[in-house]
Amino acid sequence: MEPDSNSPRKTKRIPFKVDIAGVIEIMGTSLYSHPNTPVRELLQNAHDAIMRRRARDLSYQGRIDVLQDAATRTITFIDDGIGLSQKEAEDYLGTLGIGITGLIKKGATDAFDVSMHSNKRDGSNLIGQFGIGLFSAFMLADKLVVESLRFEGEEAVRWEAGAGTDIELSTSDRTTVGTSVTLYLKANYAVFADDAELLESGIKQYADFLPIPIHLNHSSARSNLIQASWLEPTPDSDAVEEQIASYFGETPLDVILIAVEAPVAIKGALYVSPQRTPGFADDATIAVSVRRMVISRHIREIVPVWAPFLRGVLELPNCSPTSNREDLVRDAIFDSVCDAISDEIYVHFDALTRNHPHRWQSILHWHRYTFAGMAIHDEKLRVLLQSTYKFITSHGELTVEQILNRSRADALVEDEADYVVWYNADRRQEAWLNEFFANGSTPCVHTLRSFEETLLASMLGEMTLEQVDLRAASPSSTNFCESILGMEERVEASAEWHGFFDSLDSNIFVASTENRQPVMAFVNERYELSKTFDELRENGELPRGFQRLIDQHFQRSPAGKNEIVLNTQHRLVRRALEQGASSPLANVLRILVIAALSKAGARIQMAAQEMQAEDLEAIADAL
Repeated sequence: MEPDSNSPRKTKRIPFKVDIAGVIEIMGTSLYSHPNTPVRELLQNAHDAIMRRRARDLSYQGRIDVLQDAATRTITFIDDGIGLSQKEAEDYLGTLGIGITGLIKKGATDAFDVSMHSNKRDGSNLIGQFGIGLFSAFMLADKLVVESLRFEGEEAVRWEAGAGTDIELSTSDRTTVGTSVTLYLKANYAVFADDAELLESGIKQYADFLPIPIHLNHSSARSNLIQASWLEPTPDSDAVEEQIASYFGETPLDVILIAVEAPVAIKGALYVSPQRTPGFADDATIAVSVRRMVISRHIREIVPVWAPFLRGVLELPNCSPTSNREDLVRDAIFDSVCDAISDEIYVHFDALTRNHPHRWQSILHWHRYTFAGMAIHDEKLRVLLQSTYKFITSHGELTVEQILNRSRADALVEDEADYVVWYNADRRQEAWLNEFFANGSTPCVHTLRSFEETLLASMLGEMTLEQVDLRAASPSSTNFCESILGMEERVEASAEWHGFFDSLDSNIFVASTENRQPVMAFVNERYELSKTFDELRENGELPRGFQRLIDQHFQRSPAGKNEIVLNTQHRLVRRALEQGASSPLANVLRILVIAALSKAGARIQMAAQEMQAEDLEAIADAL
């Protein structure tokens, strides 16, 4: 019998069950990734206690002390802040997810600080949020002891917790206002009670920017020494550069001061690193503080992806840390911060191009290929580079604007293009092609990295509404022979001569030009690459999977061949062609062709080298 669909559904409500000891274990061992984390969290709690007391007593300054005791295997964090009442210790110290600072930020300040000044009731100068930081201490410790005396002078309280589920609450003999948190360390973390340098490095890592002095082991010198000039209302650029260099351990190529108030607050400094990033896979990492407590020195995704060479430190009070306070929450505020920083960087670099062009050129030269590669995908960056990025050409280094101005099409041979920009992508032909372009007004652009060719094409397409053709500097390109080489009547050589030059595996042309070279050779980069792969395949050095990919690549787009042009205006060439491929002059001509290929950067195959030896023998016999 089927159940009645109209009958009431049976339901039962049950509460969540929580294994307190298990949660403490998770908090202490799994939420945080670094053993220094408790140092940060306990300093943060001490900071907030001091700031809450400052709100009540304008003459009060505050201090944090950190003490090590190797004999008892403890470290203790002491502050003279507002302190805790017995009720606060009972209600909040052992409650995961609820903290006094978090409640103050949410507006529940009356529960604790009814006499706080109105301009401090929002808790905007406090760091804590989640009410879980105290439990990070279980990462290092088996037991925690908190002793505290509230600012009003109530009876001091002692709070003790271990790995179990019970908390022991009692009175304390403490007579001074403030709080101490003592960590009884696990055996494998005893080094924190013994090594002052290790503990001080943790203090500096997270609290170097805090204005509250932190002293280690009663030292008269404070551990957090750095002077964060970039956080000053009117930062001194020289002081910022000096402190940035000290903090990051490298000399900035340029410093970008950032001060934004709306729509989000940002204060700090970025700098151009002298470290050249390999390729474009490296991400810029930024040190970020929230209310001056450092979250991490390796926050990613804040600066534009096109600027992996940027480093720096930023105060981002509106951003939210993740629950473990090791990163920032990626939310709408974070996106607004990124947009604002991106705008500041563009504005700074744009001003640099106009006001300090030499400094900009130094930066551009140092990170040349990072800028060029990234500009392909970023329109605003391309616009910035149009008048400043200098391509290597046969006429020296030129911007794309200068290249375009020198590349007006020859109206005698061009029917449609208004501009023709010639480029060469093969380093081996750079010097060779420079000879052909040296006497003319049109440059050849050497785009020796593939992204430069793409960047050049993108820039040219955006700069003018007229027709611009980008052509390879090769005899196979339209009008190259006529415009650049001054050739007339270029035709393929006869079958006889193709057969004679068969060992060179090249396309042979005959033409007339006033150029004094008897033979001109032009290397096809893809052809040379294919021959390299052929040799690897023959020697068994090419992995099978890689071989299939290569074969598919060249099947889709054949490699072509190198090109040779025989100049009929040269007397020797003309006579050799007249006498035929069986004459001694043909042997001389083949030697000249091989020399031209070598000059152009081609790799001469073994068969051609053997033929060259035979040519020399034939010439010797003829003489």
